[in-house]
Amino acid sequence: MDRRTLIKSGLAFGAVAALPARLSAQVATHSPRDRRLFEIARRGIEEHGALLWHKDVVGIADFGLHSANERLHFVDLANERVHSYLCSHGTGSDPQHDGWLKNFSNVEGSNATSRGAYFTRGWYTGRYGVSIRLDGLDATNSNALDRAIVMHQATYARAEHVERWGRLGRSNGCFAMDPKDFDEAKLHLAGGKLLLADSYGIAPDGGEIIPPFQQAEILQPDPPRDEQRTNPGIY
Repeated sequence: MDRRTLIKSGLAFGAVAALPARLSAQVATHSPRDRRLFEIARRGIEEHGALLWHKDVVGIADFGLHSANERLHFVDLANERVHSYLCSHGTGSDPQHDGWLKNFSNVEGSNATSRGAYFTRGWYTGRYGVSIRLDGLDATNSNALDRAIVMHQATYARAEHVERWGRLGRSNGCFAMDPKDFDEAKLHLAGGKLLLADSYGIAPDGGEIIPPFQQAEILQPDPPRDEQRTNPGIY
């Protein structure tokens, strides 16, 4: 083998050897938690992809975590990144207001958070300003549009609220975010993408967190009360 052939062979081998190394380095930067989130996002795309307009970013709301934690994850499949934010749950999901979700519900009047897959729709202006409509794709959240369950910003979902009270405030079942983060939802999650909500309980180290309360499904709303509904999703 002459010198020129040897050099070409060496360069070719180096290029092939370097490619897996770069890919391995990229994968290695993902935490155990993020690897689990990527798996959930990809399964969601496989199940609901035919209904989606865009598949580059999937939202995952992990209501197995306390509300003081960043538990709304934007899983960027196109760029292999995860960004995490604070997110509130509903008053009907946490009557004790201690930051843990105890109940999911698809029932009008429950003021509870619903579990399941959502199709994100367009923007509109509600009580809390620009909000994102959500369309439930499962039996457990099929009433999302009728219940006006949306994504919106709220001061009670700010990090400062956690610093003061040790938990976020509660919504009427909507996905309320810190106002400084909500632009990310408008830019990256609105308009035909997938939002998944459930009690995954994924710790920052990738381990499992088991809520201290058994989470149930509310099948009947509380008796009606004479009070004005303040859900920002009314439209």
